[in-house]
Amino acid sequence: MVDHIVRSYDKDLDALERRIAEMGGIAEKMVIDAMDALSQADTALANQVVATDSRLDALQREIEEQAILTIARRQPMAVDLREIVGAIRVAGDLERVGDLAKNIAKRSLKIGIEARVPRAIVGLRHMNDVATELMKDVLDAYAQRDTERARAVWERDAEIDALEDSVFRDLLTHMMEDPRNISFCAHLLFCSKNVERIGDHATNIAETVFYLVTGATLPGERPKGPHDYDSHPIGTQAP
Repeated sequence: MVDHIVRSYDKDLDALERRIAEMGGIAEKMVIDAMDALSQADTALANQVVATDSRLDALQREIEEQAILTIARRQPMAVDLREIVGAIRVAGDLERVGDLAKNIAKRSLKIGIEARVPRAIVGLRHMNDVATELMKDVLDAYAQRDTERARAVWERDAEIDALEDSVFRDLLTHMMEDPRNISFCAHLLFCSKNVERIGDHATNIAETVFYLVTGATLPGERPKGPHDYDSHPIGTQAP
């Protein structure tokens, strides 16, 4: 009887793992596609990113419902309970990553055929590449319960912050060089904030992995870049 219960519980956890893996794959692709849509003025791809977000939302709801049912049926303790709580946390972060990618895609649609400054996107693309790399690494860390890899992602949070500062300065330079660049570059400022927040959610997942495996929080304060978010001029989320 006990063996049957253990097998059933393992089956529940496997189902959660599969859904998290599916969410992670969708979220990663949305981040990549949203930046491609922005840089290539690809409205079809932007619309595809926006439409995909509903699938991510549905998966998050499924994970939360399955997690709650598993807690009610199995009444897990200690590390078993952390597994379920971790799945809920990771699903929430991945859902937010999808929202941020969707916001970038929507921003691309708003820009439309406005005058574009291709060189202004170079830094933003690099920043997005780093954020995508962090997402991939932290999802691998979650799948493998790898605390060292999770810590490495956590420590790179400052890198994303520094890149955002660099993008911010570059975009201001483009706007000062030619007032016709202001509208386009202003849209990119909001996009850079979205990418920075994607990095934050990757860091959140890294903290969840560490907690999941050890039952403790990562020691010390989260590494941050040089800027002050309270005074950042683009600190408000774009609609």
